[in-house]
Amino acid sequence: MQHGAEKKTILLIASLASFLTPFMGSSINIALPAIGAELGADAVLLTWVPTAYLLATAICIVPFGRLADMYGRTVIFSAGIVVYTIGSLFSGIAMTVGMLIAARIVQGIGAAMIYGTGVALITSAFPKEERGWAIGYNVAAVYLGLSLGPVLGGVLTQQFGWRSVFYFNVPLGLLIIAVALTRLRSDRKSADGERFDTIGSIIVACMLFCLMYGFSSLPSATGIGLVLLGVLFVAGFIAWERRFPYPVLEISLFSHNRTFAYSNAAALINYSATFAVGFLLSLYLQYIKGFGPEAAGLVLIAQPVVQTLLSPAAGRFSDRMEPRIVASAGMALTTAGLVLLAFLTEQTELSWIIGAQIVLGAGFALFSSPNTNAVMTSVHPRQYGVASGTVASMRLVGMMFSMGVVMLTFSVLIGRVTITPEYYAPFVSSVRIAFAIFALLCAGGVYASVQRGNIRVPRESSDTPKD
Repeated sequence: MQHGAEKKTILLIASLASFLTPFMGSSINIALPAIGAELGADAVLLTWVPTAYLLATAICIVPFGRLADMYGRTVIFSAGIVVYTIGSLFSGIAMTVGMLIAARIVQGIGAAMIYGTGVALITSAFPKEERGWAIGYNVAAVYLGLSLGPVLGGVLTQQFGWRSVFYFNVPLGLLIIAVALTRLRSDRKSADGERFDTIGSIIVACMLFCLMYGFSSLPSATGIGLVLLGVLFVAGFIAWERRFPYPVLEISLFSHNRTFAYSNAAALINYSATFAVGFLLSLYLQYIKGFGPEAAGLVLIAQPVVQTLLSPAAGRFSDRMEPRIVASAGMALTTAGLVLLAFLTEQTELSWIIGAQIVLGAGFALFSSPNTNAVMTSVHPRQYGVASGTVASMRLVGMMFSMGVVMLTFSVLIGRVTITPEYYAPFVSSVRIAFAIFALLCAGGVYASVQRGNIRVPRESSDTPKD
């Protein structure tokens, strides 16, 4: 464990990076209508602007977590910020939607390097009795980015155009790079000398691509075929990982570590049910309510502000009581917020939307940092990089699934058309259906969260940390 100023430096650097990526994501949600108008993207293609980023991140995050354990988390973390900043620059100068999606993929690769190492750096630096608090502040930085993203993104889009949203991230990225290079020292390689699982990494990339692209193409025959192929890749990945001596992801963590398995399942379900909320409400407020990007951003700030304020306290709670209890209560609150949004109509009052966001924000804050604390505390220190990458991967796969539900509902009820007044009725119907699906998912997630077990009693898993 590091001490004093070293711990604070690590928390600062990791939190700055954790602010950067969600800030970008929530800014883009506000800018999507303007991007679609300038680049001529239809409703389904427009969803690939955030989805391409998520797909690239999810494909790369576990391999980079493994590489961080092998070659040092600081090196991978710092390189990730550089790649992410380059992706932001090229996103800003993109002249076609294809170029923009390609640049977003570069951003996604950089984000994978950050996500796969940030929480691992914090977990390595802080002892168990302070870990939940530190993770809580890191999660608060994520939600601060989410809070400022809609507001600043709305102002930038309305005043300077959507490209300014990407340009704004470049100096911020350069600042983080400068601090990381001058203040973040190299860490010990906890898995030094082990071989990298190249084949397993390729299989997991193919698996995620087939599942996500296939799901976005449903109900076509191509979509069904790709989903089935993705399922075959899942089986192949499990079989390969059980045989390879140095797997990119230790399958035994899921089969022999109850806390790890159920906590990751809860994260997958939670993000599957919540990520598309900002995307859907952004479009709803601008298309149905006639709000400009700036006004829509101010409405959408309610949820992440509550998350930012409550996350450090939730993390501290998980240091003092079972994370299972705190996180499960948060999941139940999140379900309630999604049920409220499932009743949206064209006449829904703004107070209803803001109230639902407050409930969602409270639920998400209570769930996220305690759940992450449970995952990281359940594994051996040499597995921190993989564990950090795995829980982030669950989050990102959940985000992709969330956007996939939106893609599917849009494809079936609206079609590949630009959203104009004649399509407002089916658009609102698709929004309601999506929120209803998300509420049902989240209700099931409460069960997974409760079933994870306690982390303050001896566990039978051989992966229990000894630190």
